[in-house]
Amino acid sequence: MDFLNYYTVAFKKVFDFDGIAKRREYWSFALVNFIVIIILSLVSKILVLVYALFVIIPSISLATRRLHDAGMSGWWQLITFIPYLGALILLVLLVYSSKTVDNKYSSEH
Repeated sequence: MDFLNYYTVAFKKVFDFDGIAKRREYWSFALVNFIVIIILSLVSKILVLVYALFVIIPSISLATRRLHDAGMSGWWQLITFIPYLGALILLVLLVYSSKTVDNKYSSEH
């Protein structure tokens, strides 16, 4: 199950805001995270809050690396402060394919 492997990698790289994260790594983490939130919400809203606090930094660092893979700065996450439209724009940016040519964030070039 690669999904669980990618989920644990996000916690191993919790304070790593450099480098890249491929689409599969990011969306695998997002899927497992979504499933955990659904299960916890059936049990207790407090558990959802505790879990959200637990995953906030790994989520931000992973999204930063995902944006780096697409050739963008991690600061693009701040666009979510624009109500409604900001979250939609960030979603589109996180879906972008990898930028392999002239990507200043990747060590692969």
